[in-house]
Amino acid sequence: MTTDLLPPAVPATVSTAVADVLAERTDHLFGLMGNGNAHLISSLTSRGFGFTSARHEAATVAMADAYHRATGRVGAATTTYGAGFTNTCTALAEARLARIPLVLVVGDAPTTGRRAFDIDQTGAAAAVGVTTLVATPENATAITHRAFDLARRTVQPVVLAVPCDSATAPLTGRSELDPLPARPARTATGEELDRIAGILRAAARPLVLAGRGVSLAGAATPLKELGDRLGALFMTSVMAANIVDSPWDLGIAGGFTRAHRLELARQADVVLVAGASLNSFQARYGALFAEGTRVIRIDNEPESAVAHPAVTDYVRADLGAALAGLLARIPAAEEAATWRAAVPEVAGDTFRSSAPVEDPAEFGPDGRLNPRAVVAALEHILPRERSVVMDGGHFIGWAPMYLSVPDPQAMVLVGTAFQSIGLGFGSAAGVSVARPERTTVFVTGDGGGLMGLADFETFLRATRRGVVVVLNDSAYGAELHQYASQGLDPTAMLIDEVDFAAIGRALGAAGTKARRLADLTALQDWLDGHQEGVFVLDVAISQKVVAEFMTASLTAGRRL
Repeated sequence: MTTDLLPPAVPATVSTAVADVLAERTDHLFGLMGNGNAHLISSLTSRGFGFTSARHEAATVAMADAYHRATGRVGAATTTYGAGFTNTCTALAEARLARIPLVLVVGDAPTTGRRAFDIDQTGAAAAVGVTTLVATPENATAITHRAFDLARRTVQPVVLAVPCDSATAPLTGRSELDPLPARPARTATGEELDRIAGILRAAARPLVLAGRGVSLAGAATPLKELGDRLGALFMTSVMAANIVDSPWDLGIAGGFTRAHRLELARQADVVLVAGASLNSFQARYGALFAEGTRVIRIDNEPESAVAHPAVTDYVRADLGAALAGLLARIPAAEEAATWRAAVPEVAGDTFRSSAPVEDPAEFGPDGRLNPRAVVAALEHILPRERSVVMDGGHFIGWAPMYLSVPDPQAMVLVGTAFQSIGLGFGSAAGVSVARPERTTVFVTGDGGGLMGLADFETFLRATRRGVVVVLNDSAYGAELHQYASQGLDPTAMLIDEVDFAAIGRALGAAGTKARRLADLTALQDWLDGHQEGVFVLDVAISQKVVAEFMTASLTAGRRL
């Protein structure tokens, strides 16, 4: 081929340099194009790089957030400047509070100063606790790498701003940045480990509660071995569901704990909390442990983040090293002499199944379906190899109780850290991109579903095989149960009945409205006959059935 037939070389610019690093550091970008990021996106899509376009900017960050939760890799998102950026703030706050490493590349005001429609985006990001780095012709490559490194190091989102007059500016050099300082290692002292090991060895009914920190530390194997040596039972946080892969796992701790498993967990005399925040939800608003239970917590979090009235012994240390130290001090107990010998049914399939349903009645007091019975039935209808994705809202009380998942990365809740709703369709799309080999099961309420409706189409476009389950009570359920019960007027808490299945069909999905348990056979029939596509199951659930986590919070006098 003669050189005159070759396309002209494209000069390296800030946008192409940022794009090159994105292509090196991740395998997918979630975004919505505008003036501030058009050149960046074009540079990637023109080379065939994976890109999913959202229909609302909030979904760009929600998709990147969920992508991380489903894969463990740093997510990447992009929007334009101004309204494009501010539309991401709720999702950005969720990622910050949930400790999700992602990089959000945004356009920004020109270097010469703000225009009439520009705002202080760096200040806005700082207001939700997020750091902003700025790409320039001098540092574009190095600063983009830094954004990914910082996100990974801090387990936080990072904003990378590209001033609009720099987007097409040619690179002027390759400046290098000083390396990030090494993260200080924290090692428990021998005396601390001796003391904790002694407490654990003396426990008659030990329980191990594993959180996401176990996954981040790659410490699931030593934690399981420690629990097995003690003859302990296990529980997990929702973000660590099924991490120990043990028949002695009681499931998710806190507001999602099944009644018969909660009764057993409250018999523990010593609880080892490893890498879990033990927030009020995980602690079931103070009701997870019986009074007098000794609670040991091990993680490497700042002192301000760990104070908890239930914790009696705290060790601040890197989890992997601390667990290795405890294993060296705790020999294997004779299982016949442990708590496990007294509760052999825990390891049985019956104990671990969706039965017994706490309230198996088909209908609630108002004649609409009982969500407990519905979700318990879905456990047996939905494909086993699935990702379960949830928005925020009252409805989240049931899916984590009755729907099992193959591993922690298959239980994804985007919105709960910031107590937001409306991020669900975007986050479900992110999971579909991340794990296309699994059936994506997106569970939402009608309030959050309506708020995020713009990205219903994104989910359909991004999903190879999926199921949308709308637990539709025609209300903002959390507000209804918290405030209408106090006598407040419910007018603003109610939503006119919406048929999400009809909306799905209009967008190209299959679906049905379910008003009886027998109606669930439509989903079963569809799953039996379709290897691809999306089915929307809109379930008319009762406004009178209150989720266990809500009951626990109201009993404790809390308002969510």
